[in-house]
Amino acid sequence: MTTEHLVFVCVTFVIGGIFKGATGVGAPLVAIPVMAILVDVPFAVAVFLVPNIVSNAWQTWRFRKTKPSGRFSWKFAGAGMVGAGVGTFVLAKFSGAALITSVAVLILFYIAFRLRNPSWSLNWDLANTLVIPVGGVGGFFQGSTGLSAPVSVTYMSAVGLRREEFIFTMSLYFFAMTLVQIPVQVFFGVMDIERFGYGIAAVAPLSVGLMIGGFLGKTISKSTFDKMLLGLLGCLSLRLLATSFIG
Repeated sequence: MTTEHLVFVCVTFVIGGIFKGATGVGAPLVAIPVMAILVDVPFAVAVFLVPNIVSNAWQTWRFRKTKPSGRFSWKFAGAGMVGAGVGTFVLAKFSGAALITSVAVLILFYIAFRLRNPSWSLNWDLANTLVIPVGGVGGFFQGSTGLSAPVSVTYMSAVGLRREEFIFTMSLYFFAMTLVQIPVQVFFGVMDIERFGYGIAAVAPLSVGLMIGGFLGKTISKSTFDKMLLGLLGCLSLRLLATSFIG
């Protein structure tokens, strides 16, 4: 990448880090599309792995005392690991444009429903029943496109966890999937020394954003947090649709 492109990518990592620090998600939504446009999707997914594992390890540890009751978060993360392994194979071999378009449309329907029913949330028993299949599908998208949010964040938004519980669960989920993605990407040649080096360099700007976002996140109410998640999902769905139809 040129110097101008590197500066642009650094700025996107800072912005992504702010979202990540405040809400627990959002960094891939900002950084991966930019890198995908400048280079390609495999490059973007590979470069984001190192800053992804560092940021999520930190947030998992920071919010470890606020995890949801039971084994909910651990089941979600375990299913995500399996899905990420399968998805990384797909990243190396196939294209999932049609599937991504379908999911983007479903997200828009979900957002419309939540806007009409802002206090709605999934029944906890149903959420526990769905946690493994949803975690697996989200992992598949993480491995194949670098973005599990179309599935994972939509689901967690519907569960209605508190901000701290949400951040712990999503950070553990992303951390677990990254542990699978790295060796599988190396095996299939998606990850190489150059991309690993870019990933190491990206940790610094993402960390700056995390600190800023963490400070801002302490002032966010539950209703504002929910609205931020819906806003992120809306941006994501529109970006996915634009990629599918415009390229």
